[in-house]
Amino acid sequence: MPPISRRDFVRALGGSLALAGLSGQVTFSAPAERKRPNLFILTDDFGYGDLSCYGRPDYTTPNLDALAAQGTRLSDAYAAAPLCTPTRAAFMTGRDPQRTSVGLEEPIQFKKFYGEAVDTVGLDPEHPTVASLLKGAGYETALLGKWHLGYAPQFSPNHHGFDEFFGILSGGVDYYAHTDGDGTPDLFKNDMPVARQGYLTDLLTERAVEYVSRRRSNPFYLSLYYNAPHWPWDTPTFDEPAFGLGDAGGGSLAAYTAMMKNLDTNIGKVLAALRANGLEDDTLVVFTSDNGGERFSYNWPLARGKSDLREGGVRVPAIVRWPGVVPAGAVSAQLAITMDWTATLLSAGGAQADPDFPLDGENLLPVLTGSEAVQERTFFWRFATADQDAVRQGPWKYLREGERQYLFNLAEDVREQADYRELEPELLTWLRGQFKSWNETLLPKKATT
Repeated sequence: MPPISRRDFVRALGGSLALAGLSGQVTFSAPAERKRPNLFILTDDFGYGDLSCYGRPDYTTPNLDALAAQGTRLSDAYAAAPLCTPTRAAFMTGRDPQRTSVGLEEPIQFKKFYGEAVDTVGLDPEHPTVASLLKGAGYETALLGKWHLGYAPQFSPNHHGFDEFFGILSGGVDYYAHTDGDGTPDLFKNDMPVARQGYLTDLLTERAVEYVSRRRSNPFYLSLYYNAPHWPWDTPTFDEPAFGLGDAGGGSLAAYTAMMKNLDTNIGKVLAALRANGLEDDTLVVFTSDNGGERFSYNWPLARGKSDLREGGVRVPAIVRWPGVVPAGAVSAQLAITMDWTATLLSAGGAQADPDFPLDGENLLPVLTGSEAVQERTFFWRFATADQDAVRQGPWKYLREGERQYLFNLAEDVREQADYRELEPELLTWLRGQFKSWNETLLPKKATT
């Protein structure tokens, strides 16, 4: 039996539950003959408050702020995990990360770490993905940027529905040398290693602009996976020393600011290419992050950051733009999670999920267009590395950290400081039971040595 909804639970207690609405709510609908290109932009370790439209006080991000002004910004969007690999597995499959073995990697380590076992760690090429499903619906597909779902050839993006791939396979690389933390070259065009000169963020943008500028008869789906602003915090110019992947304690706020401004400028170039090629009105653009930020990120008002199930580790920025379909200048309180973007893009592209691999996400377009009211959602997280579990239901969040259990009301206390576990013991017990029911449907935690 699936977990019961919080609404039913509250009703059983004789209470009531109010749902927040979509600001600027207007009914929109997509024209029946609308073109179908989709652009999904995923950044790496991008904190909730790292955009000026989300509150960053010390620099501005004019291009992404403009994207938000032209579309809808979500206040309560989440990553499926507080780390790279499981979140990327969740988006690729549209399913909870722990339904696939690769989603148990927290995260995939650098290639040399695995030795001969590298051939066994990656996303199963038989599993349908957002790319393979859209390709089956007539799309041209490309992934530019970070993969982080397996090194062996059978795990490459080209074996998961992407016609083209240009980018990196590991979790992080030097932005200029394009080598991973072990010094291994890590820049690929399809399945072949390549050498290129330049700052990686700029190289990905050049490729993306070329891709969207092509003349084609089929719709396209582009996953643009910038690795910025993931460490090492290499500046886009040589105005201060660069730091290698082993220098995780290095960097500076000035370097981070330069990286963020460069990323914003580059995304602006891709959006300008859509406009110049007459594609802006026919392109659904989704921008979000794979987890919360670290070190120099601005996660305020949230607590903690990457590698943690507190809000700062999993709540992320999310912007959706589709002119004439999604309202401009709106802010939505709809709860959203990584797998929802998979379901949303498939719906926009007229593709169907494989019934043997049912999606855990939901199509957000009915809510984002205003044709449906904001929906109540329940989200679950399991993070073995830090021995944490969490559930969000409405304003309530259950969190287990080792032997400690907490209950927070995020509507009143987004910093997760006031613990309600003694005031609402029934609710804590119920949410803990919901987690248990969900967890029983997943693969067991990866054994550690």
